Amino acid sequence: MLAEYLPILIFLTLGVGLSFVLLFVGLLLGPHKPDDAKNSPYECGFDEFGNSRMRFDVRYYLVAILFIIFDLEIAFMFPWAIVLDSIGTQGFVAMAIFLVLLTVGFAYEWKKGALEWD
Repeated sequence: MLAEYLPILIFLTLGVGLSFVLLFVGLLLGPHKPDDAKNSPYECGFDEFGNSRMRFDVRYYLVAILFIIFDLEIAFMFPWAIVLDSIGTQGFVAMAIFLVLLTVGFAYEWKKGALEWD
């Protein structure tokens, strides 16, 4: 059983090793001319202002959660589409119910105005 995973282990070892070698070579050969502008934290190209611990609007988190939900929907649809021939009508109906539930939730959020960004 270990022989089946040996090529994967070799590939991962070579990939991690090569990445460290390339990072080290870049540090050695790359130009290193730091100044105050390069060492300062970057914030959208202008000087920082305000407190970094300010509160965000709840709608920001709501949009982020909606993105995660619909991203997971797509993640569930890829394997379903691949095995659709073997799971038959029952699998198709199950995915249709799943999509209808997500669509109803999306319509509810839309109607409540959660996607409006004023």
